[in-house]
Amino acid sequence: MTVTYSSKVANATFFSFHRLLLRWRGSIYKLLYREFVAFLALYTGLSVVYRLVLADHQKRLFEKLSMYCDKYAEQIPVTFVLGFYVTLVVNRWWHQFVNLPWPDRLMVLISSCVRGKDAHGRLLRRTLVRYVNLTSLLIFRSVSTAVCKRFPTMDHVVEAGFMTAEERKVFENIRSPHLKYWIPVVWFSNLASKARQEGRIQDSMELQNLLNEMNHFRTWCSTLFGYDWVGVPLVYTQVVTLAVYTFFFACLIGRQFLDPAQGYHGHDLDLYVPVFTLLQFFFYCGWLKVAEQLINPFGEDDDDFEANWIIDRNLQVSLLAVDEMHMNLPPMTRDMYWNDCEARPPYTLAAADYCIPSFLGSTTDMGLSNILQFEETEVSDSRPRQQESVLAGRQESVLRRVRRLLSVQEPPELQSARPVFQRHSSGATGSFFSDLRFCFTQFVIVERQNHLRDWIPPPLKSRRVWTHRRMATLFVAPPPSWDRRNSAGRVAQRPGRGAASSPSSSPGRGRRRRPAACRAPRPWEGGGEAWLGTKVNAHPVRSPTRCSFPTPSTTSWEWWGPRTTRRRKHPRTPTRNRTARTNYERTDRTDFRAGNGV
Repeated sequence: MTVTYSSKVANATFFSFHRLLLRWRGSIYKLLYREFVAFLALYTGLSVVYRLVLADHQKRLFEKLSMYCDKYAEQIPVTFVLGFYVTLVVNRWWHQFVNLPWPDRLMVLISSCVRGKDAHGRLLRRTLVRYVNLTSLLIFRSVSTAVCKRFPTMDHVVEAGFMTAEERKVFENIRSPHLKYWIPVVWFSNLASKARQEGRIQDSMELQNLLNEMNHFRTWCSTLFGYDWVGVPLVYTQVVTLAVYTFFFACLIGRQFLDPAQGYHGHDLDLYVPVFTLLQFFFYCGWLKVAEQLINPFGEDDDDFEANWIIDRNLQVSLLAVDEMHMNLPPMTRDMYWNDCEARPPYTLAAADYCIPSFLGSTTDMGLSNILQFEETEVSDSRPRQQESVLAGRQESVLRRVRRLLSVQEPPELQSARPVFQRHSSGATGSFFSDLRFCFTQFVIVERQNHLRDWIPPPLKSRRVWTHRRMATLFVAPPPSWDRRNSAGRVAQRPGRGAASSPSSSPGRGRRRRPAACRAPRPWEGGGEAWLGTKVNAHPVRSPTRCSFPTPSTTSWEWWGPRTTRRRKHPRTPTRNRTARTNYERTDRTDFRAGNGV
């Protein structure tokens, strides 16, 4: 008896909802016309008594009573109480619809898992699916008045074919004061286990899937039983009903049109018919009628669930799926798109407007950012002329942008060769990083020349990994006079300095230099990749930022974290070998002062 009007409102047209106002079945007029006529009759009777029956002094008393009722009737919170109540009832109604028992998933599993096309296999599948339908029937008999009228006793259930006479005897012999809808569930489980032992069900996983689906089906049935058992609290329903009817009882007296000659405030007109009071009654009482109709959707109202139709449909479809359709497959043939890599079904002329291109994301047509300003060719031509202007205007901003950008991606010029995908055929993305690297290199040159005397490599124990000097070593190629480790792992001699200038043979430096494995490696010692902020043979301190750059050597290296450089904790570090680190710092500083640096 559900009223369906979805096809009438499929498209939003002019006065599309107004066409629904003329329907009678399932409408508010059919629910409310009795109460509306009674309210209108009472209002008309009081108006006739006031105008024609009462004397003058009685009219004055009635007028005072009318103004009093009109003043205090608005203090009744009808909208607040009624709104929450209807919301609760509608949510409860929808949850009951969602938990209606449908055997579709079970019948598919039974048809595919219980094998055998002989008479016993067919009997096994039909019996299993009949137990499923019997479970839902027993629940519907206990919650729906329409189903209870159709199957008032168990004899009617046996006559309908949901239960055999032997099953009824077993069912009635089980003594229990509770609702016995769970008995077919137990029969189903035992019969499925027996089929597994006989080999009708291939493995235990299929049996487990069957039992899990049956448990879901039983959960739906028990949820409907729970909604029928525990309803909306009675006091809430009573409060809402009393609030609505008390309000309109006060309106019968307070909304009367009084004598305009008396000069009461708000009573200048005498219209006889209270139009807005009748509309208010129509809306508030109609709201209450909606709650009355939806509070139990298994009744016989126009918008209640079709429980009898659900029973008929489930039985017919489930028996058809496990019997006639069991292993009854159509022959396999090649589809019409067999040799077509771009399968696209045709459109009719009526549906041609719905053929639209695919959605590729909301950022497909978005423009480039303002930061991507220069083309690659323009940057290469104007690079010598832009050095001074870039250094003056972007020393602070470039460093800030590099710190932000290097945490997510690496400059394109420092990466290996790979295809570059550009949006809208723009080369601004590739030119930005080249210009950025050039500007940053010039900035590092000025910074090192200004702070040459005070520059010392940051201590290896420091926890600060990202400094502008360390970042500079990633971008600026090392001078040829710096230390480089050859393929044999030895330190090469610097050009222009004798053997006495080496750390191990210089006067006043009695100890030899630390081994290369125990000191902090330079970024150019080795090639390929550096992991900033990580430890050697340990977990990273934070999420690493990976930077790649070309170097002349082929020996791989890793940037040491702050903890691995402590000599007392490093397993290969000589004890109290402090002279090597001092020589390392002095040697690098000497190179810069001599002008061998960048």
